Amino acid sequence: MRIVVDVTPLSHPRTGVGNYLRGSLGGLAEAAGDEHEIVAFAPVSMLSRKRLEEAIDGIPVEQRLVSLPPSAHLWRTLWSRIGTPPVERLAGPLDVFHFSDWMYPRQRSGIRSTIVHDLIPLRHPEWVHPRTRRQNVAKYRHAARTCDVIVTISEFTANDIAERLGFPRERIVVAYPGVDQRFTPSPSNTVLQGSGGYVLMLAPHDPRKNLAGLAAAMELVPELRLLAPDDVSDDDLPALYRDAAVFAYPSFFEGFGIPILEAMASGTPVVASSDPSLDEASGDAAVRVDPSRPESIAEGIRRALQERETLVAKGLEHVGRFTWRACGEAHIHGFLTST
Repeated sequence: MRIVVDVTPLSHPRTGVGNYLRGSLGGLAEAAGDEHEIVAFAPVSMLSRKRLEEAIDGIPVEQRLVSLPPSAHLWRTLWSRIGTPPVERLAGPLDVFHFSDWMYPRQRSGIRSTIVHDLIPLRHPEWVHPRTRRQNVAKYRHAARTCDVIVTISEFTANDIAERLGFPRERIVVAYPGVDQRFTPSPSNTVLQGSGGYVLMLAPHDPRKNLAGLAAAMELVPELRLLAPDDVSDDDLPALYRDAAVFAYPSFFEGFGIPILEAMASGTPVVASSDPSLDEASGDAAVRVDPSRPESIAEGIRRALQERETLVAKGLEHVGRFTWRACGEAHIHGFLTST
């Protein structure tokens, strides 16, 4: 099969969605071997093209990157609405077109597939910008109407898609994320658990991550400080995980919760929300807490400190089940069985 993957989101600074896209692209290339051809396709502005090229550098795929004027977003939006020309005009012949949230142009033939990470814009519109909600809801409706396959990142979200979008569950493929090899424990992973230690939180500006609840909980654990950086570079993130006494993820809702796996792979105990959307990422290797109760979060942090050795061992075992190759294999299996 010739599988064309829309990698347009990689033209912007990477978030969780971008990291999944890059990892799954690498997993697809690894799983495809010599049997299938993987094409990275993106119509992007000249300014964004360099970032995209850097993002996919080293992944053995064919690149079909189309340079657009600075108004690339408007062009992609119009292309999705007008439906012409078909994607084959720019990407070449294809057997599968796997598109992102950023555009959904028409195709002449082949399997039509997309990725849905979560249904947060439908479930909690108050957490997203109105434009983001409009864009995503339009994409959901289009996908439910036109796709042969929808790929998602957890069983929880797969069931959510089937229920809320009315898409047949048997045509939804779960492709769990993998964990990058840069996330590994330190050989001497001993963290000062006194006044010099810290509890790590990521993306504090996102309301669903629950900074207020964690900050209130930290007042009950004065021996540790809270480290919640707004932005962390890819180079700095592994060390932040390794050196944390605890990684806290008291989120109200997630599509999966990739940072939980990254922290576990780094040898750091995890305190995670008890919301069912985080069950698959947490397994039995995280301390689960009620995200609406600071007292529960604080108790979870204390327990993680006390049970550190056991939790680290469980976390490393749990995270070993998640690889990007397995993610790529799940994609390919879904495409093959949809025909």
